[in-house]
Amino acid sequence: MNASATRTLAIVGRPNVGKSTLFNRLTGRQFALVHDQPGVTRDWREGDGSIADLAFRVLDTAGWEDTDKQSLSGRMRMMTEAAIKAADAVLFLVDARAGLLPDDQEVAQLLRKAKKPVILAANKCETRQSQFEAQEAWGLGLGEPIPLSASHGDGLDLLYQKLRAVWPEDEPDEPESALKAKQLQIAVVGRPNAGKSTLINQLVGYERLLTGPEAGITRDAIAIPWEWHGTSLTLIDTAGMRRKANVKEALEQMSVKDALRAARYAQVAVVVMDATVALEKQDLTIASHMAEEGRAIVIALNKWDQVENAEAYRKSLRSRLEDVLSQVRGVPMVPISAMRSEGMDKLMNEVFRVYKLWNTRFSTAELNRFLTDVQALHTPPLAGNRPIRFKYMTQIKGRPPRFIIFCNKPDDVPESYMRFMSNALRDAFNMPGVPIRFFLRKSDNPYHKADKDK
Repeated sequence: MNASATRTLAIVGRPNVGKSTLFNRLTGRQFALVHDQPGVTRDWREGDGSIADLAFRVLDTAGWEDTDKQSLSGRMRMMTEAAIKAADAVLFLVDARAGLLPDDQEVAQLLRKAKKPVILAANKCETRQSQFEAQEAWGLGLGEPIPLSASHGDGLDLLYQKLRAVWPEDEPDEPESALKAKQLQIAVVGRPNAGKSTLINQLVGYERLLTGPEAGITRDAIAIPWEWHGTSLTLIDTAGMRRKANVKEALEQMSVKDALRAARYAQVAVVVMDATVALEKQDLTIASHMAEEGRAIVIALNKWDQVENAEAYRKSLRSRLEDVLSQVRGVPMVPISAMRSEGMDKLMNEVFRVYKLWNTRFSTAELNRFLTDVQALHTPPLAGNRPIRFKYMTQIKGRPPRFIIFCNKPDDVPESYMRFMSNALRDAFNMPGVPIRFFLRKSDNPYHKADKDK
């Protein structure tokens, strides 16, 4: 069993007791959204945490509420219970200032049945008065409560001592980060209710993420380590992105920013579209933004099982995509049904195909042969009375592929000709769905340099 499985700490408690603030404190990153509104966290989120020399995996969970199992709050509670089962120790957080409430007693009863090591901590102990009030948590029957201030970082030394009692010194090595830079990260993005979380649940094979008919269930970007055919990767579920004009609440604005941040650090973006209403303006805006960020793109046409005249519809979607997303012409479109688990393998095959293209490096020799051929096919335009000449081309970076072209008049090259160059390069090297970047530089005049040297 690997380290991430044997050192896992789940943080549980009522809504708004400071679980996400403590999660961010332990991981050292602002991974979890924090807001005064209760119930911001809905799915459980994972991150690599540490205190001094002790490293462990941290699970941030939704606020526990005793409600109907079919309600959104009830389904959130079930996700918290799943996180408790996945962990090997639990940090039960209560609010020292608010005192004990009935839901605290319910959580304590749940944890006793779980038969996992439980560490009790009273958060928001910034004053002597609150530290005194924290003693009320003795009444939960889970031992002495640790006074903490997640926002200020107070009390982590006491938490360290409790964790060391649970995890001896000879524990395995530190867990690998779920957001490790060398590991493929796939951001699943799209409008609300397109089926992003359902898709990820089908891929990983269990109900890892909260789903339901309510729009906007996902708020945080949730990173989920996964393995596909022996390859380790990370799936990132993101909040649904509505049109900017419709996003008015601060919490939704934070969710959208978090989704965009997650996509920025991914290599591949799977843009999930509802095939029954596909290619609305917002779908295209999201796909275009992913292209501008330089992500490799695959479009997942979800709910394809509900589409009539599928082949004709698919052709019309392809035609519209080619017009609107010319910067990533040929982007793969994969019909899927996340609910029925149809098209999953084909989707992942396309993800890995475009990822490989996204990493492609070309030799300077083959690029300059292309440059010669493309100018013969379509002569560059004139700049005034003088022709524009492309003289030399080389690749400077991959991920996505970026190229420098040296020419005599870089400022006079029209955008239309560079679009032609981009499409010609895409066709010549079979690179559908991958953003391409060109940088034009003025070539040196060797005769001018010789004159200066005299």
